[in-house]
Amino acid sequence: MTLPIREEKPREIIKPIFVTKPNLPPLEKVMPYLEAIWQSKVLTNNGPFHQQFEEALKRYLQVPYTSLVANGTLALVIALQALRITGEVITTPFSFVATAHALRWNDITPVFCDIEEKTFTIDPNKIEALITPRTTAILAVHVYGYPCQTDAIQAIADTYGLRVIYDAAHAFGVRRNGKNILNEGDLSILSFHATKLFTTFEGGAIVCQDEKLKKRIDYLRNFGFANEVTVVAPGINAKMNEFQSIIGLLSLDIVEEEIQRRKHIAHLYRTRLQDIRGVKLPEELEDVEYNYAYFPIFIDEEEFGVSRDEVYTALKEQHIFPRRYFYPLISNFPSYRTLPSAQRENLPIANRVADQVLCLPMYGALEEEEVEKICYILWKAISS
Repeated sequence: MTLPIREEKPREIIKPIFVTKPNLPPLEKVMPYLEAIWQSKVLTNNGPFHQQFEEALKRYLQVPYTSLVANGTLALVIALQALRITGEVITTPFSFVATAHALRWNDITPVFCDIEEKTFTIDPNKIEALITPRTTAILAVHVYGYPCQTDAIQAIADTYGLRVIYDAAHAFGVRRNGKNILNEGDLSILSFHATKLFTTFEGGAIVCQDEKLKKRIDYLRNFGFANEVTVVAPGINAKMNEFQSIIGLLSLDIVEEEIQRRKHIAHLYRTRLQDIRGVKLPEELEDVEYNYAYFPIFIDEEEFGVSRDEVYTALKEQHIFPRRYFYPLISNFPSYRTLPSAQRENLPIANRVADQVLCLPMYGALEEEEVEKICYILWKAISS
């Protein structure tokens, strides 16, 4: 049943409401771990908490192998190195800039493919037309935790002999038909940045299906060292330290509760916004278990009567800080807009979605009264 938005003005909320808020373990549970670090003096370099977290994360995610790294961007850079990707890689313009930056840092040319309007992810029907003799991989993104069409992407990759990497920075814990989507493709990368559903302050991980590939990733994250005197590859310093690892270990205990609280917040948003003319909500599929990492809405200015940016400003004036994830498109930034694939006429859906999207505040500690205020401001915008 659709619940109407309260037409009376909600109580004034002075404290700022940001797009997200980190879900941290209780400080009293962190302190004994910190004391252990202080006693051992082991701060990094594959320490005991690093090893414990890597194993616990693998069990939680139900994946064969995980490799912890210092952040999600380094995870992308290493993933491309680990698979020896070169030439051109087909990817999406509708993502955080790190997706394309990792390609450029590896001297790879990104080739932008348009997206699907329902899932905001790369459109498999438009990939094949972009494949050239220089194409070596597809770098797809599970946007907002909405999974890509992995079967269709894998079929294309198998036909043309391409590697598949998933930027799964938004997809911690997402499952399709009971299977974790991180098991798709050759590699999946995670980000544990402070803005993410699951955080270690900074941090990330690479998920792979092959022990030999994990060993190469582990070499690459530690300067390429195989042992004290042997360097087998030009690696980088991407190790996760012990402090990040203990935050990760303890955060595994609280992440399921966070997801359930976010699911409740998403339900509140949906029941209050679904009938507002000109506001489009993302479609949820029955076979997907979502993590509710974000709550995007899409504002059609012609129907709504007010532009997305005007709504964005109106919310900020009330101390509410949504984000326009992802605007502008990566393809519209100076570093990329001269590429042939970046031209606006090649990416009509991605450009339209980027011009309409607004990610509303979403975190487990968000109060129902705060949700009411946000929805009231949206309702007033169309009513004024």
